[in-house]
Amino acid sequence: MNDRHLSVDQVAELLGTTARFPRRLIEERRIRYVKVGRHVRIPESAVREYIASRTVEPIRLRRPGLRRVA
Repeated sequence: MNDRHLSVDQVAELLGTTARFPRRLIEERRIRYVKVGRHVRIPESAVREYIASRTVEPIRLRRPGLRRVA
């Protein structure tokens, strides 16, 4: 249990958004969270998983003029 648990404001700062965005993720259950009394905490690993699952890798396009003819 070495995972840090972040507040909504800390997650918002980490993602570069307002606090409203992580709250919406929690409400729509699109990110894991822990509820301690009335406080909501998001594990750092959940934030990393969220970012990784939404990372779009660039595609490599071939240059049209360099095709070899067999």
